[in-house]
Amino acid sequence: MAAHELIVGGQRSGKSGRAERLALRWQARGGHVAVIATALAADDEMRARIRHHRATRPAGFETLEAPLALSAALAQANDENTLIVVDCLTLWLVNWLMPASGAPDAPGWQAERAALLTLLPRLASPVVFVSNEVGWGVSPLGREVRHFVDELGRLNQDVARQCGQLTLMVAGQAWTRPVEDSDV
Repeated sequence: MAAHELIVGGQRSGKSGRAERLALRWQARGGHVAVIATALAADDEMRARIRHHRATRPAGFETLEAPLALSAALAQANDENTLIVVDCLTLWLVNWLMPASGAPDAPGWQAERAALLTLLPRLASPVVFVSNEVGWGVSPLGREVRHFVDELGRLNQDVARQCGQLTLMVAGQAWTRPVEDSDV
């Protein structure tokens, strides 16, 4: 199994920046980098964010768009010489459970989640996952939002169990530690 890392933190905590720095180090050693972007451009503000990410992404990084089919994109990019950055699990879950148009696809989400967790230990590529830690605040109003927070917490825990490292980003600073069997 390749060594994977999960980077979690709040908004603007430095998660994507850390993932990019890890990818640049990988690239400097002669490796290939594939970024799997999960965002959907549902409004003008999100379209601007996506344009900014594309414009500032380092040269030589391949980008795959996977707002829903994350496991297929991981399988497509899988190669021992390729570091895969998934940015981000939070938006991927939003696309499934809180889509901008249409109803949530709970059965589709459960199938895709299971496919990800089954595929992850089989990948030759190391994967750096970016995700938000959203469960530290006030319990949100609304059943759908509470369900989303619960699902993201479970997803982060399940992905972390399959990663060699877990990094918490706070104010641009990384707190990294190995994931140990005793923690599971």
